[in-house]
Amino acid sequence: MTDTKTVLVTGAARGIGLAIAQGLSEAGHTVVAADFDQDALAESPFEGPKMTGDVSSPTDAERMVAETVEAHGSLDVLVNNAGLGMGLIREDHFTNPIKISEVTPEIWQAIFAVNAMGPFLMTRAATPGMVERGWGRVVNITTSFFTMLNEGFVPYSPAKSALESASVIWSKEFNGTGVTVNVVVPGGPTDTRMVPPETGFDREALIPVTAMVPPIRWLSSPASDGVTGRRYIGSLWDAALPDEEAAEKAGAPAGWPSLTYNVVWPGGPPDT
Repeated sequence: MTDTKTVLVTGAARGIGLAIAQGLSEAGHTVVAADFDQDALAESPFEGPKMTGDVSSPTDAERMVAETVEAHGSLDVLVNNAGLGMGLIREDHFTNPIKISEVTPEIWQAIFAVNAMGPFLMTRAATPGMVERGWGRVVNITTSFFTMLNEGFVPYSPAKSALESASVIWSKEFNGTGVTVNVVVPGGPTDTRMVPPETGFDREALIPVTAMVPPIRWLSSPASDGVTGRRYIGSLWDAALPDEEAAEKAGAPAGWPSLTYNVVWPGGPPDT
């Protein structure tokens, strides 16, 4: 199995997605950078192939996968990074938590469409070819458990929680096919537009977007064969260590399965 893969990164015009696209390209992979924002994508410093598309559109999701396969022969790694944050409502949400009365049905639907429906559509389109070839990677960008429970982060947090749950379930579905599904998160506030200046945070204290690259680089390689259903924290990944050791220190099971151990289930708890 060659170490050079074809990778599709969504939400890749800027921020975390751009860092991932650049980092994997520098590692020798063929990377397609996809984004909904055509102008931002055109202005992006990424020098590889670019593609405009809306991950929340079933038609666009199918097209982006099909065009990647047609142009490059396969799609080996899908990084579901595209997302909408709470800044869609207002920029000071870190210091002044958003109330339910401020969340319109349209905003709820928009954030869920991109953050939860989008990865579903992209994964649904990409995985048949991966299974057929007997090798593939799905990497989903979710968020920290703290953020999932943080006041004022509805509907961003519920949408990312849905993606975390889906990631665990898909990892079980594809287990044994050669296709793995894992989660990568920064581990805290990151230096992107989703943490606006209104927070007052020292930008130097924020997690750099490049922290996401090492774990995804490793997950994109045959060195991670068989690793599935895991969550990796980019800010805890020690690049000075061998990848397997860094993964052990920065990783844990996705979806916090220990929380299921007290389930009451007919005939005994199911295998989690």
